[in-house]
Amino acid sequence: MNRINAPRGTRDIVYPEITDWQMLEERIREFYSRFLYREIRTPIFEHSELFHRGIGDTTEVVQKEMYTFEDKAGRSLTLRPENTASVVRAAIENNLLDTAFPLRFFYIGPMFRYDKPQKGRFRQFHQFGIEVFREESPELDAEVVYAAHAFLEELGLHDISLEINSVGCDECRPAYLTVLRQEAQARQEELCPDCRRKVDTNPLRIFDCKQPGCRSVAVAFPTIANHLCPGCSDHFTGVQAGLDAYQVPYTVNERMVRGLDYYTRTAFEITSSRLGAQNAILGGGRYNRLIHDLGGPDIPGIGFAAGMERLLLHLEMPPAEKPALCFLACQSAEYRLHVMKLARMLWQAGYHAFVDYSHANLKKQFRRSDRMAADFTLVLGEEEVSSGQLTIKDMARQEQVRIPQQELLEWMNQRKK
Repeated sequence: MNRINAPRGTRDIVYPEITDWQMLEERIREFYSRFLYREIRTPIFEHSELFHRGIGDTTEVVQKEMYTFEDKAGRSLTLRPENTASVVRAAIENNLLDTAFPLRFFYIGPMFRYDKPQKGRFRQFHQFGIEVFREESPELDAEVVYAAHAFLEELGLHDISLEINSVGCDECRPAYLTVLRQEAQARQEELCPDCRRKVDTNPLRIFDCKQPGCRSVAVAFPTIANHLCPGCSDHFTGVQAGLDAYQVPYTVNERMVRGLDYYTRTAFEITSSRLGAQNAILGGGRYNRLIHDLGGPDIPGIGFAAGMERLLLHLEMPPAEKPALCFLACQSAEYRLHVMKLARMLWQAGYHAFVDYSHANLKKQFRRSDRMAADFTLVLGEEEVSSGQLTIKDMARQEQVRIPQQELLEWMNQRKK
């Protein structure tokens, strides 16, 4: 019978790689607790309407990449392609927006997009991100960007670059889009078929295209910098002043846009020189109308998301501290209950212990202990049981001692010092 493999674009994360993921998740939780972020967990699938309204019908994500299906009741559901819309929905539904505590959330989990699998990019991929609601000051934007940049540096990533831009707001962006669309229409024959479609639907997305021809054409297009309203211009100036105060190096990239329609004003992206064409590690921005668009109050928000697979490609995680492992062997099956009592004592004291239930001869049990890289092999046989003693072999030193069974925990504690 043919074996069944994981679907293309997905992968299993197994030991020992899983320890790197666990360490990264622990670092995320520790770091963002300093800024008073609280973890939130949202469903892996949502009503499709959430992403159509939140992300935008003209985006690549909605048009080409979502995993959408009907449930048995005929409702359209979608595996979440991103988590900002889900966090906003959760905040509205659970009345979190009425709380006095700072509305700061972080999340860790899988997302799903039908995309071409490649190094660091999967169809089931993992992100961590943060979302902040109800605060609109440019200084907050600077803090959010600082927290992203500082976290990456704490992880040991120093070959990173931060680019920022303002993508305007509902007041100033429409006039700019008219000018941009006119310029793009004049040169649409030089654009790829996908970008020609974007000319009418969302010309900002042309700046995202990776095709060399489109990129060379887009260089000549006008940018939004000269079309910002006074409010957006002042806000962007404040963001830059805040980043200077936080001593975060950055570059203003007037052609940097984000791939989702809900962004307003501040947009930012952190890239690495070690990832080639797919060099983005982290990106985000402000979304002042999204909460209202999804049925909540008219309050602003800002956040970012980072790809964990790409992060782990960069990181050289320190080896996880390996706890001492005790392998419990018994000379014959009649002593197994004695061994189990010892194992229970070790587990309750917080030690790692493995009981061999195979009842193979001691030679085979020692061989198995060695293959498992156990630190100590504890042996109970007729002589040990009758005398109340316990034989312990230090597998690394190949030394053997015998101690009273009741002194086992004291002996183990001494080895920890």
